[in-house]
Amino acid sequence: MAREKKTRKSKKEEVKKAVSKAEEIRALDDATINKNIASLKQELFNLRFQSAVGKLENTAQIKKTRKQIARMKTVLTERKLAEARK
Repeated sequence: MAREKKTRKSKKEEVKKAVSKAEEIRALDDATINKNIASLKQELFNLRFQSAVGKLENTAQIKKTRKQIARMKTVLTERKLAEARK
């Protein structure tokens, strides 16, 4: 029982962290976001390469990097849609 409550609490904390990360991204301008996406894509390539060779120690880093890229692309898409509505 105690473990179940702890798990629920940590998931709520993760959601709060994700929201704050998205707010940080929204504070950036488009050029900075695009630069960050490019660097994250390079990092993702390197992580995949390390994984294929068997040198990757933290396999969760691939998923985190993919999520960061997705967050940034989502913010860019939201901005484009907002501009189209005007």
